[in-house]
Amino acid sequence: MRLSDFFSPSQIEMLLEARHHDPFEVLGRHKKGKKEIVCVFQPDAREVRLEGKHPMQRHAKSDLFFWVGAADTLPAHYRVHWVDTHGQEHQHLDPYTFGPQVGDLDLHLFAEGTHLHAYRFLGANPHRADGIDGVLFAVWAPNAQRVSVVGDFNQWDGRRHPMRVRSGSGVWELFLPELPYGAHYKFEIRDQQGHLHLKADPYGRHFELRPDTAGLVTPESRYAWGDEAWQAERAAWDWLHAPMTTYEVHAGSWQRDENGDFLDYRTLAHRLVEHVRELNFTHIQLLPITEHPLDASWGYQTTGYFAPTSRFGSPDDFRYFVDYCHQHGVGVIMDWVPAHFPKDAHGLARFDGSALYEHADPRQGEHQDWGTLIYNYGRNEVKSFLLSSAIYWLEEFHIDGLRVDAVASMLYLDYSRKEGEWLPNIYGGNENLEAIDFIRQMNTVVHEHHPGCLTIAEESTSWPQVSRPTWLGGLGFSMKWNMGWMHDTLSYMSKDPVYRHYHHQQLTFGLLYAFTENFVLPFSHDEVVHGKGSLLARMPGDEWQKFANLRLMYTYMYTYPGKKLLFMGCEFGQGREWNFDSELDWYLLEYPQHRGVRDLMGDLNRLHREQAALHVHDFESEGFEWIDCNDAEQSTISYLRKAGDSFVVVILNFTPVVREQYRIGLPSGGEYREILNSDSQYYGGSNVGNGMPITAEASAWMDRPWSVELTLPPLGALILAPA
Repeated sequence: MRLSDFFSPSQIEMLLEARHHDPFEVLGRHKKGKKEIVCVFQPDAREVRLEGKHPMQRHAKSDLFFWVGAADTLPAHYRVHWVDTHGQEHQHLDPYTFGPQVGDLDLHLFAEGTHLHAYRFLGANPHRADGIDGVLFAVWAPNAQRVSVVGDFNQWDGRRHPMRVRSGSGVWELFLPELPYGAHYKFEIRDQQGHLHLKADPYGRHFELRPDTAGLVTPESRYAWGDEAWQAERAAWDWLHAPMTTYEVHAGSWQRDENGDFLDYRTLAHRLVEHVRELNFTHIQLLPITEHPLDASWGYQTTGYFAPTSRFGSPDDFRYFVDYCHQHGVGVIMDWVPAHFPKDAHGLARFDGSALYEHADPRQGEHQDWGTLIYNYGRNEVKSFLLSSAIYWLEEFHIDGLRVDAVASMLYLDYSRKEGEWLPNIYGGNENLEAIDFIRQMNTVVHEHHPGCLTIAEESTSWPQVSRPTWLGGLGFSMKWNMGWMHDTLSYMSKDPVYRHYHHQQLTFGLLYAFTENFVLPFSHDEVVHGKGSLLARMPGDEWQKFANLRLMYTYMYTYPGKKLLFMGCEFGQGREWNFDSELDWYLLEYPQHRGVRDLMGDLNRLHREQAALHVHDFESEGFEWIDCNDAEQSTISYLRKAGDSFVVVILNFTPVVREQYRIGLPSGGEYREILNSDSQYYGGSNVGNGMPITAEASAWMDRPWSVELTLPPLGALILAPA
């Protein structure tokens, strides 16, 4: 029998031209009566045999070989033996003898936009079919004419392993039996115009070290976690009323090794946890460690939404990092970037030759400022992709929270756009309705499936109820960065103290909205780059005043309502602007002023943990009460932080003038003590303060029955507590 007795000329032609949408129609075994035919496409083969004993014929002068024989002669999954043009012998199980492997329920949930574990069937997953181990490759490319998996196991030749499409779903799949772990792979996609696109796996779990971009086939992790106690405590964690101070870290530039190279995840874990515990931070927040091609993007132009970057080691190495943090009482939050993605040719951009993950219209689908593309949140498959990514980090790596980058750019269709450069929604407004629905869905599933895990919005506008539950009309985030407080504070602190009394409202205005959201007070990486200088460099005055101002600002931050976040280097007064390409200036700790800032940070973090008044009501008005917010002339403010019957008194002097006999009202009598003085000699200050004890007088002041006269240190802060 001839090949044409089984297949039409067009089927054979499409296969040979590598444009067949379902290669299983030709390849593999096919029965006709009592006969069956087996077809194998084997480039570079000189001869091919089935099971080592059934020679195959070459079709014309092509690389397509076929055998015709009695039905049921061969086992269900036969081996193909072949000799290449150099005389080398090879063998493999024929992947085209296996039926579809992806389940219909997975395809349904994926298309519905509700699949939370799409990575379990898409990408390259270890799989067992008919008792045979291998790897199941699957990828979503609905507008492709043909998709192949290519790699170092098939000479990166897209003709060798074309995939089958699951009708109506746009998902292509192929099971490769006995494929070894560690194999490098990508997807070769032929679009409707016949152009080829070589794409990295959107669901890849491990990639080559940049600049190479191939995925690595990885086995299921057998990492033995030891953080069960942490996980159990987190599930019952009352984060609304718990102390939370976060140390923000860029893993590539915190420290380097003796050769100036990156620290690996395991070394970083030991060094970083020691530092964080010494300074009493509760959490580490990592700038994106999702895989990314460009170091200078700091990880914010993500290409691997399911892969820790290989710059610092393997996925299990990163598991060790998180596990080590947890076992030493430190939480781990990571930056996650669902707002945009880069245009790199190997990434998601025009993935199957069409605008698949993004919008086709650049007025909807592109951030001109950043040179990145915007997700099409209206596509269900895109939602499944992003939801699965969020869940993946929480489940596979035990991450404690996601800080969601650039939320404002997701919410507004006219974000950073001029008139005529954006398209309104169906109601004529500038709200991105699809993105809003996605954000609410994401927050809902995270909080439902992983109680105690946080979602934190970097959102810089006045959008209402960002950190309020979805059932109340909110976006559902746990917390929101307080960008207004941060900008006002840095603006005020950068001014010469002689002018500060003209800008007193920058200290007080924030309390008008402080409890409308669950706020985080952030001095983040964005405030120490792009020519802004370090926080220390932004303080006015001579060297002594710069350090005093910095200590004062940190004490103000730690006594103000809200959780805290500080970027690495700021804790010891880094002098120069952050450079992602080198480590921090750790040598500065040889100098007393820098050691003083570090010691102050350790004490502020300790007090934040120990003093209930400084954290229990961070998000509720009953935790704050002004003593005096009107002393603009002397640039001082004073207030109470409260938790039930306990309280602390905070007085801040934003001038370099020592204020003698400064009287403030107090809620009760008795003795008080200074539990922190930012001007202490231990922190590098002038040591102006108040002796012990400080006794309140029964003298009414500021509508309070008790009062006390204090000496306020220059550019200094006092925290008093009842003795």
